[in-house]
Amino acid sequence: MSAGDDDLNWRVEQACREGWPAATGAVFDGWLLRRSGGRIRRTNSANPSRGQRGAPDAVIGAAESFYIGHGQTPLFRVPDIAGELEAALDHRGYQPEGGTIHLHAGIGDLAEVRDEQVTVSKVPGEDWLAARFRMGTFDDAECRIFREMTGLIVGDRAFVSCERDSEIAALAYGVIRNGLLVVESVETDGRFRQQGLGRKTVGGLIGWARRAGAHAACLQVVVDNTPARALYASLGFSRELYRYHYRRKPHEPR
Repeated sequence: MSAGDDDLNWRVEQACREGWPAATGAVFDGWLLRRSGGRIRRTNSANPSRGQRGAPDAVIGAAESFYIGHGQTPLFRVPDIAGELEAALDHRGYQPEGGTIHLHAGIGDLAEVRDEQVTVSKVPGEDWLAARFRMGTFDDAECRIFREMTGLIVGDRAFVSCERDSEIAALAYGVIRNGLLVVESVETDGRFRQQGLGRKTVGGLIGWARRAGAHAACLQVVVDNTPARALYASLGFSRELYRYHYRRKPHEPR
């Protein structure tokens, strides 16, 4: 990996973290112990930061104490660019789960997609939130957590939706951090899939970012989510960066 690739990877890592902020957390030896409650793993797991990080056993012990102390299951998010915990987690019985890849593209390499039924707003309206909660089958606690999370986002942001039959059928939001657009929370209502609405929605977000002066864009997608990866490829997200997975003990609750 070149120095330029390493720098890009860590800038993407930070931007994605800030695009979905945790409610609270702590720092220990170069690891961010993020905590929000609910079922979103990325904001309820230990995440590495750039630079020097502590010895694996010490980091794992501190993270376990932190999460157990708050009544949560210890969970580690382990990206390829910071894999030093792997052997120690194996030894302690932590098993991998999930698998996500970061995609990246220059803003000029992304498709221009326009649709008059795509709406862009600086804040999430109640109809946008209601659609997100419905599509994600959120319970009351998760609705509260997500609503609070969107209020913690700093910097330029946009909440995009596409309507069909007078209701929101697809949505997403994006955050620009240091010129880098982070695409988040892309969802299409199951009743309206296979109609290109996801592409139009993300396309609207890209158009907003282009007008706002972003120079590149990134997103996270589950490795084996073939339809989503095809969608993003059609928009021009052709560069694969690093991957990550989670580690949890198999007997622990999810």
